[in-house]
Amino acid sequence: MTDRDPLPKGQRPPLSPTATGLRLVGIGVVVLVAATAFAYVGGYLDPQRLTPDKLVNTLEHNNGTFPGYRRNHPKGVCVAGYFESNGAAADLSSAQLFTSTRTPVEGRFALPTGNPYSPDSAAPIRSLALRFTQADGQQWRTGMNAMPVFPVGTPEAFFGLLQANAPDPKTGKPDPTKAPAFFASHPEAAPFLAWIKTAKPSASYATVSYNSVNAFYLVSADGKRQAVRWNMVPVDAAQSAAPPPDAKDYLEQDLNDRLDAGPVRFNLILTLADASDPVNDASKQWPSDRRTLNAGTLVLESEQPQLSGACRDINFDPLMLPSGISGSDDPLLAARSAAYATSYKRRTAEVEQLPKTAPVTEKKS
Repeated sequence: MTDRDPLPKGQRPPLSPTATGLRLVGIGVVVLVAATAFAYVGGYLDPQRLTPDKLVNTLEHNNGTFPGYRRNHPKGVCVAGYFESNGAAADLSSAQLFTSTRTPVEGRFALPTGNPYSPDSAAPIRSLALRFTQADGQQWRTGMNAMPVFPVGTPEAFFGLLQANAPDPKTGKPDPTKAPAFFASHPEAAPFLAWIKTAKPSASYATVSYNSVNAFYLVSADGKRQAVRWNMVPVDAAQSAAPPPDAKDYLEQDLNDRLDAGPVRFNLILTLADASDPVNDASKQWPSDRRTLNAGTLVLESEQPQLSGACRDINFDPLMLPSGISGSDDPLLAARSAAYATSYKRRTAEVEQLPKTAPVTEKKS
């Protein structure tokens, strides 16, 4: 018993009909507020707002629809292994994975195009998504790209970029005047454009660095918050031999060959922001002299085809975070989370339509 509960539960008088009604109304109001907030974030109350469906529909319009596949980054390979912390980040974050233990990891390397049949040379960017499962059951999911910065800083600007690259109904190809016009009106894209001019497709998933691009917060056991971005940096950056000029599907084979020789390793490098660094705009880089910290090593031991591997049915939602890591107020994070959920719902309803074997890009005779 307590001061506020003078009678044991079994001896309390029943609530009057009026009190019962008021309590139910209170619960209903809480549920309604939560549902309304969720609907607003999802963009379902205002038809003028950018919604997850609108974003994913545009990806499908631009790329075509391939049932059962992700609506973006559909060509890839599953990987599995573990993360071995060195304890260096334990003071910055209470997340269990940063203690000196091994945390199981499942993930996926992928090609960031919208077509699972794209040749591996179709884009100069590679991506890496990971799911860390802690011993306490909490998970950290992260999706990273092998590029230093995102082209734009808001979901609306990203949607505008997709629209600028939409195929013209008359030609089936993007209007060549729209992308230049878009970038002229979005000067924040200059760092990305400068990088993309010299970027070349790597011959291996294992030899490039993968960046979070968005900022997050590490939260210590005593509640201190440190804004960070992270990179997965290859331990062995030895380049693979250049594929033959007519090669279309070489990244998965290169990974398989490397894993036959031993695990593929990446160091998790945390970049710590200063108070003046923007944490809500992925189009802005932080100064190169910011403090960095090696938090441990990702060890990948095996790969599986994405059509049957464990990664196929994982939604690598970047806001699926354990205690000790939290999202920043970067608007792209919420948009990514919502769009990933929409894509996941669509593709998992289409699993039976997936091909029985991995797609192979047709080679020119």
